[in-house]
Amino acid sequence: MKFLRLLAQLPSMILIGMVRFYQLGISPLLGKNCRFQPTCSEYFIQSVRKYGPLRGSWRGVKRIARCHPWNPGGYDPP
Repeated sequence: MKFLRLLAQLPSMILIGMVRFYQLGISPLLGKNCRFQPTCSEYFIQSVRKYGPLRGSWRGVKRIARCHPWNPGGYDPP
């Protein structure tokens, strides 16, 4: 049973691991540029945890697409 539960959570864990790699390895080199609170990477992680890997990653990608200089940003929880 635990193995099946772990297997079901594997896609979410992989997605969150990739975002954590970005947060720790790439983001410090780029600087703080996100216009939203929580940041786009934190939003992505929260969305995957709340909605699952498919719907959560779709919502995260849509949020990243909105993060540009012409969007005022602000508080936008998942």
